[in-house]
Amino acid sequence: MIADPSSRPTMRMGNRTLGAEHELFVVAELGTSHGGDRDHARRLVDAAAESGADCAKFQLVFADEIIHPNTGNVPLPGGEVPLYERFRTLERQADFYRDIMDYTEHTGLLFLCSAFGVRSARILRKMNLSAIKVASPELNHAPLLRELATYHIPLLLSTGVSMLGDIEAALGLVGRDAVTLLHCVTAYPAPPEDYNLRVLRGLENLFGVPVGISDHSLGPEVVPSLSSAIGAAAIEKHLTLSKEGGGLDDPVALVPRDFAGMVRSARRARRDGLDETLTRLSTDGATSEEALAAVLGSGVKRLAPAEAGNYTRTNRSLHALVDIPAGDRLTAENLAVLRTERRLRPGLSPFLFETVLGSIAARDIPAGEGIVWQDLLRR
Repeated sequence: MIADPSSRPTMRMGNRTLGAEHELFVVAELGTSHGGDRDHARRLVDAAAESGADCAKFQLVFADEIIHPNTGNVPLPGGEVPLYERFRTLERQADFYRDIMDYTEHTGLLFLCSAFGVRSARILRKMNLSAIKVASPELNHAPLLRELATYHIPLLLSTGVSMLGDIEAALGLVGRDAVTLLHCVTAYPAPPEDYNLRVLRGLENLFGVPVGISDHSLGPEVVPSLSSAIGAAAIEKHLTLSKEGGGLDDPVALVPRDFAGMVRSARRARRDGLDETLTRLSTDGATSEEALAAVLGSGVKRLAPAEAGNYTRTNRSLHALVDIPAGDRLTAENLAVLRTERRLRPGLSPFLFETVLGSIAARDIPAGEGIVWQDLLRR
């Protein structure tokens, strides 16, 4: 059913209301830039507060919830990284995140964190967060979404490397009563011309939920300001203390001065509206009218060119946790919902997890490889 376009949807998060007709909500994505150091994490929170953000967001990482040890090196903004091993170095106990949440709230910011699986989600639930974030690769993580649906707390769902059917399926599991979608391009960095920002209103009308943006472009103004001008409920963008800080996302993050400039420009765009914002951005000499038109795009939801090759690889599928010999049964102990990345074979949709459980392997399945139909005996 198409939502009534005269009624703009909202979502309550803590003491804030997210929606196109409300003040822009700015999320400083701090991710894992802290490197597991509490003092560094506090400095990041301070920088977010001083830069004008409303919310500081982190990521609760357990390597086994995200990728398989056989994933190997993964190309990231700073170069190829043995990502499983790097994730292991970032694992911290729940008290680390509780401490950072307390510090964040003491500064007056809302605390937000991404869950990557059921284990991390349950830790966050016990912390009584205002909301939980689901990153783009987890939009099809059916077991995680089913778990989150039982919490009855607000969710922010990023929609990078997804199609309309993927978004509809995710909302079918978590509902639409307290959800904000974040339009995203899953590329690091993401070309501004791939953002197709006119899709925000279309997604809002189609699904009846607030829609914002998670921005991985390098620039501090164009994508955030145009998003705000056309009614983005929220803007999420990476913040770091230094682009050479060693964090996984630091090379595509904004340093505090640029982040503060982004906030000022985006809030001004909210007041000025689209036409005045286009004029301002085009007359400053940095961006042509043609380039700005490309950023706005057609409004048709599609995989962006920069992310199309990542579909089925950065999002989740069913993988063998260990070597599964032919004749063995697939169980919750030898099967997992993981990101595939480059080296391994993508598997079946996580929505088939319960269907595949109990099946018999028709052939040897190497550890880490995706589970495909040819691997299974007919029942």
